[in-house]
Order: sequence, then C-alpha cells, then structure tokens
Amino acid sequence: MTWLITGGAGYIGGHVVRELVAAGESVVVLDDLSSGAAAHLPPGVPLVSGTTLDRPLLDAALAGHGVTGVLHLAAKKQVGESVEQPLRYYHENVEGLRTVLAAAVDAGVRRVVLSSSAAVYGMPDVDLVDEKTPCAPMNPYGETKLAGEWLLNACAAAYGLSAVSLRYFNVAGAAAPELSDPGAANLVPLAFQRLTAGLPPLIYGDDYPTPDGTCIRDYIHVSDVASAHVAAVRRLNAAPSGEPVGLTLNIGTGRGASVREMLAEIAEVTGLDTAPEVTPRRAGDPARVVASAELIRRELGWSAEHDLRSMVSSAWAGWQHRHP
Repeated sequence: MTWLITGGAGYIGGHVVRELVAAGESVVVLDDLSSGAAAHLPPGVPLVSGTTLDRPLLDAALAGHGVTGVLHLAAKKQVGESVEQPLRYYHENVEGLRTVLAAAVDAGVRRVVLSSSAAVYGMPDVDLVDEKTPCAPMNPYGETKLAGEWLLNACAAAYGLSAVSLRYFNVAGAAAPELSDPGAANLVPLAFQRLTAGLPPLIYGDDYPTPDGTCIRDYIHVSDVASAHVAAVRRLNAAPSGEPVGLTLNIGTGRGASVREMLAEIAEVTGLDTAPEVTPRRAGDPARVVASAELIRRELGWSAEHDLRSMVSSAWAGWQHRHP
C-alpha cells in the first residue's frame, strides 16, 4: 500500500512522513513548497512538486505511484490571514480538498485521512471538548476545516470511502531541530521571538475565569500528532474490504496549561526572564479549550507521550537552529 501525503514537506507534514516511513509505510509527497522544504523528507521519498488544485498533476501522481490512500495535510492555516483573505482560504482549503477527493475517487482510492483542527469548535463552554461538542467556528480558517470534514463525510457516504478526520489542538515542539516550526504564529515561537529580541512575551488578557486569569489550552507535541496519523493509517490499512471506516477524532492530551504556566516552562528551559507584558484580550479567544482524548484512545489505541517540558525544550532547540 502507498499513501499520498499532500503538504508532506511542511512542519507537521515532515514529522508525519518521517513517522510513516519509520513505521514501514510506503509514501509519496505532493507539496508546492510554499511553507515546506524538500529537506524535511527522508531519503528516498518521492516529491511531486505542485498544488492540490492541479487535477492533472494529482491524476498522474495517484496513477504513477500506485497510491492506495491519501493523507491530506495541505492547507492554509493562519487565523488572522483567513479573516483578511477568506476567498483564498476557501479556494485553497475547500476547493483543494474537493480536487483531491475527486481525483482519489476516480482513481479508485478509498482510504482518506484528513488534517482538521480544533478551530472547528470555536468557543466551547465545556471543561473537556469531545467530538460531540457542537462545532461553531469563529473564523474562515475554522469554517474551511469544518466544511472539509462535511465534504469528506459526504464523499465517504456516496463513494464508500474509509475516512478519518483528525482534529489537532495546539501543536508545538519538534522531533529534530531541522523540523521545527518556521513560523511565529503560536504562543511558543512568539515568546521565543520576543525574548530573543530583548522584549517581554505578551499575554493577551489576564482577566479570564481561570485560576491565574490567562487562557488555558491543550498543547500537543508534534511527534504525538505524527504518531496519531500513523495509528489512523494503520487502522484504515487493516479495515476489511467493503467495511468503510468513518471516524472524527481529537488529537490532544486531555490536560490544559495556562499561558502563564507555559511561560514558566519557557523560563525554565531558556533561562530567560519571561515576565510578561499584559495587553488587552484578543477578540474571540475562549478562556479554556482542552481536548477529551478518550475516543482516539479507544478507537486507535493512541495516547500522547510527551509533556510540556519536552515540547518547549525541543522547540527551543529548533528556534536556536533556525536563529543561531
């Protein structure tokens, strides 16, 4: 069996591809390299350079590599950018997925794993967010992820696909410095960026109804995200013919950490003063978003293995690698 990994040269994709190869899976990567790098791929992994919107390229890749499953990671993912450019986000995230699914169906590929996001939930008012928590995305990025799930589910019902949608929570860390997150849109790299510039890290509001007044999130190591994809691929590979699998699963730890707690970890790892500058709340930030990881444990036998210290220390090593 061979899996086509769209977006497989990016930050998360690079980790997923390495985990799949280490698990003995045959993979081919399709990536436009707009946010990824060919160097992220293990030796011997074929790279098809192009976009998921290119149907002839997809047809050729699926046929030429004997693809039997698609793991769709390719997407634009910056919340603020999605608010400014909704047409681009719907085009690339939803139409890109539609094109991939159309090519897969026509090629007889019946296994699909979709990269989704906890952004589909919006501002859930619950202690633990499980897969039955109502979805109410608050920005075009989250909307496109939810629309992608709907599209995949509709195709699964119509064409007999086996499908797993994986909703990531807050991804951090790196398996190796060269695979670290090149962006600075999330709390950990944002804090590193400020600290190495001699500036205090920012806290957006410290008056939330939480123990220390700052937002609580479920942080998940990118290596755990990658291992969850391996578990999903194995589940679909092992499914008996004619018995489609249909799952939507959270990838999280079930444990929350506040912004102040994360900054304390960063101080321990870096030795830098993380005394923050408190600024006004950002619109739309919920006080607490923590995953229930019970369903993925039951369905895939998967659970997270890494803690906050591992996430922060590996992310710091990656930041130093990229900013010597």
